[in-house]
This record gives sequence, C-alpha cells and structure tokens, in this order.
Amino acid sequence: MAEASPDKILEDLMSRHTVDTESREFMERLFNTSLNQKEWIRTQIEERLENWDITRVAIIDLLVLQMMIAEMVFLEDIPPKVSIAEGVEIARKYSTDESSSFVNGILDSVYHSLEELSVPGE
Repeated sequence: MAEASPDKILEDLMSRHTVDTESREFMERLFNTSLNQKEWIRTQIEERLENWDITRVAIIDLLVLQMMIAEMVFLEDIPPKVSIAEGVEIARKYSTDESSSFVNGILDSVYHSLEELSVPGE
C-alpha cells in the first residue's frame, strides 16, 4: 500500500468531518506545523525520555506529543497549559492507562523549558 501524501491525508480528514472555517484553518496550521517541525519536535521528545528509546513509544502517544509540542511552541495563540491538558485528555481517551501520565510528564518538561529552547525560525 502506497503512503499517502500529507495533503491527501489532510484532505481526507477534512472530507470526513464538518468543521467551521476557523477550526479548519487551525487544523491545517497544527497539522502542517507538526509535519514541518517533526524532526525538531522529536528531538525535544527524545531528550526527555529517560532510559527509553523513541521507537518504543506508542504511536498515538508520539503523535499526541508532536501535535501538542507544535501547539505550545509554534502556535502562540493557544496557552501552553491548555495544550498540556488537551494532550493528557487525548492520551487518556485513546491510548494506554499509563499514557496520560507519560504525556503529561513530557509536555510539562517542554513547558518548563520553553524560554530556554532554541526554536527553529527564531
């Protein structure tokens, strides 16, 4: 099976759900930022994993972390604590029993180092 392009994935997602223009624009910004900054974001995650390899992180947890870190760092109109709460809730709903604590710990660590981070494009 061929891998779908990011544009095709986003188009497919949008075709399945009815969203207002503002929500659609936000979803596109978050999706594209998560993809465009993927390597930098993954580095931030890897630096916070203790005795754990990123390849062992559940894919849903990794995706939640990528999106919420993108939101906290690059989409400044969302308060970081809101991003953390959303990430924890998504992990609690869609991942393992331990995932919400894991996601909270990584996002909290990123939050507490926001001012010291060397962010691409700054």
